[in-house]
Amino acid sequence: QVELVESGGGLVQAGGSLRLSCAASGRTFSYLVMGWFRQAPGKEREFVARITRSGLNTYYADFVKGRFTISRDDAKNTGYLQMNSLSPEDTAVYYCALDPSGTRWPTESLYWGQGTQVTVSS
Repeated sequence: QVELVESGGGLVQAGGSLRLSCAASGRTFSYLVMGWFRQAPGKEREFVARITRSGLNTYYADFVKGRFTISRDDAKNTGYLQMNSLSPEDTAVYYCALDPSGTRWPTESLYWGQGTQVTVSS
């Protein structure tokens, strides 16, 4: 069993930055694909970014391209989401996830974190 713990969320003004972290327990982190997702009030959970097991390939939703950067440090069992140029539309609960393939995202994943709130004020 893997436990994921997100941190780094908070309140920031528009144009500001936050760095989210996702710490994983256990020894399987490096074998799994990692993703970040978000869910705003009244909306479904949506894909934000993903990074392959090797960390060589990253993929982003169109609405975060050029602003967010996903990364991972397998030695620390931790993933990150650097978020720059934040806007009020980015306000949501952000979740990290681990999965062998990510093919069932965003609806299902082998492991989910508990989420961290990001609020961007105008």
